[in-house]
Amino acid sequence: MKQIDFNRRLFLQGLAATAGGVAAAGITPALAAGPTIRLWSAPIMRPFPTWEPFEEQAGITIAWSPKSASADEALSKMMVGDGKKLYDAFTDNGGGMEDAMAENGVIAELDTSRMKNWNLLRDEVRDPNGEAAHSIRYNDKIFAVPYIANADSLAYNKTVLGQDYDSWAPLFDPEFKGKVAMQNDFGPTMTVTAIYLHESGQMNIKDRSNMAKDEIQGVAEYLIEKKKGGQFRTFWNGFQQGVDLLASGEVVMMSCWEPIQRVAAGKASQDIVYGTMKEGHQVWNNIVMLTKDAAKRGVDDAFYKLADTCLSPWYTTRQLSRFGFASLTTGMVDYLEAHPADFNVADLKATLKRKEQRYAVKGNAWQNVYPKELRAYQEWWSRVQAA
Repeated sequence: MKQIDFNRRLFLQGLAATAGGVAAAGITPALAAGPTIRLWSAPIMRPFPTWEPFEEQAGITIAWSPKSASADEALSKMMVGDGKKLYDAFTDNGGGMEDAMAENGVIAELDTSRMKNWNLLRDEVRDPNGEAAHSIRYNDKIFAVPYIANADSLAYNKTVLGQDYDSWAPLFDPEFKGKVAMQNDFGPTMTVTAIYLHESGQMNIKDRSNMAKDEIQGVAEYLIEKKKGGQFRTFWNGFQQGVDLLASGEVVMMSCWEPIQRVAAGKASQDIVYGTMKEGHQVWNNIVMLTKDAAKRGVDDAFYKLADTCLSPWYTTRQLSRFGFASLTTGMVDYLEAHPADFNVADLKATLKRKEQRYAVKGNAWQNVYPKELRAYQEWWSRVQAA
């Protein structure tokens, strides 16, 4: 059975619960001129209070419906639900969704010549042989445009701890028992744990983002042992809980998204640092895709305007400033320096420098929410949760 077929069967059972969810919530149209595109995306795609600045920049109207972080919902909605009728474009929930959607005929192959900013993409994603080329391609054809990217790391409270950290090891060290947390998601948590165990020589794991069954078991059993020993204060769910855990001092270090660290540091008025781990990080990008149905309906022009704007330094620098996310594009530093009144240029350039340091670590593994042994991941993660 193909992995995509398994996903399809797995999520079909939840279709009744999700089929009308977003439609019931309502699609919010904005009041800008230009062709309209119905966009189903994560709120993180919008680094503004409203879509109006983006619409003015792109010359389109966005009828937006917010999308959850559930990959299950996205697969159900777009592959067996009514998503292709409701939406023209949508974002993913992590690495590999473009493969699932392209294989099942949901999304359209893209014409990169219709985006003037395409050449701003870094070689590692634009070049067919680049390290990140797979993140926007299926069978060597381009089906997606990246709009944000990052290398997820460890946040730690330097004010409390009094020192810097460059390793995942303290997260599992009994010295910090009960004062650390990890994300309640098998993807990032098992991946960074696998990176640490492999790079520290405790396990030999060939592909940390696409593990074999015995490797999945080994990583899960390590987490179960640590959890039973009281190592983790909790496994956090959602942005706000992550912020609260760090800002309140309930935990002193935590694997998390960079925006959580940024908001927590401001809320606590403490030096909460997002480090560079010598073992490696989970690297990822988020993408936007055009449905085949939308291309047939003639909405492709609006999509290319949207995608091209996402590639522009105008957009990527504002993502960096608002959420701390960067992109897989060039030109951000030049844009920042050309618009010093709009940004804290020194701070954002320092943030970009730290990101480059994380991207350069050899132990990095790319996010993969559809690994080959997905069933084993899910089964062993359930055991971690139940421990």
